[in-house]
Amino acid sequence: MSKVAVVTGGASGMGLAICRQLAARGNRVAIFDLSEENAAKAAAEISGDGGTAIAVGVDVASRTAVDAGITQVRSELGPVEIMVTSAGLDAFSDFTDITAEQWERMLAVNLTGTFNCLQAAIPDMVAANWGRIVTISSSSAQSGAKRMAHYVASKGGVLGLTKALALEYAPNGITVNTIPPGFIDTPMVRRAEDKGDLPDVNLIAKQTPVRRAGTPDDIAAACIFLCSEEAGYITGQAINVNGGWYL
Repeated sequence: MSKVAVVTGGASGMGLAICRQLAARGNRVAIFDLSEENAAKAAAEISGDGGTAIAVGVDVASRTAVDAGITQVRSELGPVEIMVTSAGLDAFSDFTDITAEQWERMLAVNLTGTFNCLQAAIPDMVAANWGRIVTISSSSAQSGAKRMAHYVASKGGVLGLTKALALEYAPNGITVNTIPPGFIDTPMVRRAEDKGDLPDVNLIAKQTPVRRAGTPDDIAAACIFLCSEEAGYITGQAINVNGGWYL
């Protein structure tokens, strides 16, 4: 049955792959992205392939923008039944060089942004007694990562928030899980490589147990399952899509 799905950060990388796969299975998808122009391009692509998608320009760090976006989704597509929080910000800096402003912005996007979107959407799921939530955290929140203390802390918060909401909303037919991606070849990763913040992508891929980098579609495949009816007995879990790292 077609569901209404909201995907944040849905105009590129993992978010876009998730939008494509949700739409390919008949779901009506709202693409939330900081760039409304890129979201519109993604929605047009999905619509051109026979799917249903709308673009909504949203800064997830702004509760006002999130609430307005969810209101638009309800008006154009219907109540929210699936929420995937893929929007995220990364950065590399020595710990003592992280400014208060950088710390606050990282948490505002990655953690508070997740909070904003989930709190705005959950009432629809409670009313329907059915819902699927998938947060995108990070394997670095499990393993740690040098020069990424603010990023790791924000994603660690996402892991904790996921587990708390899973317990709180399990009686309402709502599952809440997280995917901590391992090394995924995305535009964000390539930008970090270009800046010298990450080693050569091909070198890391060769060191990965499965001997390749992950793809956005690898993340989307796991996400699609977690959003399905069949995954109704899975909640509060971190589904590690990481090619064998951190076992």
